[in-house]
Amino acid sequence: MKRRKANNHKNYRKAALLGLGVLLVVVCWQNLKEAGDAPVLKELMRQVQNNLYVAALEAHLPAVTVTIEEQEEDSQGTLLELFLEKVATLLPIQSYAWDQSDYDTQVESALSYEMLMAREGMDEQYKDGELVADGEGTVGGADGIAVNDDAAQEAPAAADTAVNQGTAETGVIGAALEPVVQISREKLNDFDYLVQNFYTVDRTTTIDGSQLNAQELLARDMRLTTPADQPQILIHHTHSQEQYADSNGDPSMSIVAVGSYLAKLLTEQYGFNVIHDTGAYDVIDHDNAYSYAGPAVEKILAENPSIEVVIDVHRDGIGSDGHLVTEVNGKQTAQIMFFNGLSRTTSNGDLAYLENPYIQDNLAFSLQTKLAGEEYYPGFTRSNYLKGYRYNLHYRPKSMLVEVGAQTNTFEEAMNAMEPLADLLHKVL
Repeated sequence: MKRRKANNHKNYRKAALLGLGVLLVVVCWQNLKEAGDAPVLKELMRQVQNNLYVAALEAHLPAVTVTIEEQEEDSQGTLLELFLEKVATLLPIQSYAWDQSDYDTQVESALSYEMLMAREGMDEQYKDGELVADGEGTVGGADGIAVNDDAAQEAPAAADTAVNQGTAETGVIGAALEPVVQISREKLNDFDYLVQNFYTVDRTTTIDGSQLNAQELLARDMRLTTPADQPQILIHHTHSQEQYADSNGDPSMSIVAVGSYLAKLLTEQYGFNVIHDTGAYDVIDHDNAYSYAGPAVEKILAENPSIEVVIDVHRDGIGSDGHLVTEVNGKQTAQIMFFNGLSRTTSNGDLAYLENPYIQDNLAFSLQTKLAGEEYYPGFTRSNYLKGYRYNLHYRPKSMLVEVGAQTNTFEEAMNAMEPLADLLHKVL
């Protein structure tokens, strides 16, 4: 009994110290903010935050504290990251909840209609289970952990070269005549090299060399077999309301307008037969936009069975201080990113209710286009992104989700990106 009382007093003291620390932070916070970016104050603030984490953990989760202290010396992560990792280990339900958070900049996340139906055992035709919020690019939970850094860190080292300027001879806007660099196919067969230089793997999923085999993916023939007198390519926008830094709510400067320019280039410059769906699926219920877009895409494909390629054009979301821009043919150009869903999560394995028989073809399509981008337009394409769900990429083998810049790019930069993108699609298809 005495020991219990002593422990209680000890816990009360810890709680009191914790409360005092919080009070001090609140009192000093405004002054620290007004002091600007002084490194000494930043370091002081970091130490105060870490001390508060430690006090909270010791008072409420001592087992976590001991484990973190054992790991911290060998880890390059922050104390908060270690804490979150340990919570995920001790509390599987929390890990599962984090796996359901989407690839977003917002803190919006809700189970889609399809996932609810699947869990209740109902036989629904559309079972996407994607969790969607405005803008892709950064995990939008309370921790705000970024999952995509600036593309300058993502491009292979061999790609730091000026872009081919010789478009005058072809008469095609933005077309590169010859590769600027050659990426070693032998190096690509090294799984570690391939992942480190060409991919970002989201924490919701896993992949290994059996599925991400460069030799096998590059050997797949992505060329179109449908003649151009029939529809060949469908362009659509699950998130039609996405805009750019200077769009100011003008629909003529939205991601749909960017898709229209891509469709025009593919049709007029390269001779493809393209359908551009301008339907808005994220207005009423943004979180379930993939669920609304799915039936519309299926209807278009049913009416036009000759379509071989489905491209979902998005605009990414990143930190407000980021700017995904490069120079292509003398123009300021938004960088792009190819996105793949693997229908597999780290916590649950393969998701049978999100089956996609075309995952390998999806991966081949995005890798071949990414590789062409690195060779013809170094620095234009960011690392391909891999995530756990499906994202309506199961309707055709040659399905692609592409992120065109981010909310910090200008509309002109996004439009400029369609010229090299159209050329890359032409080279692969």
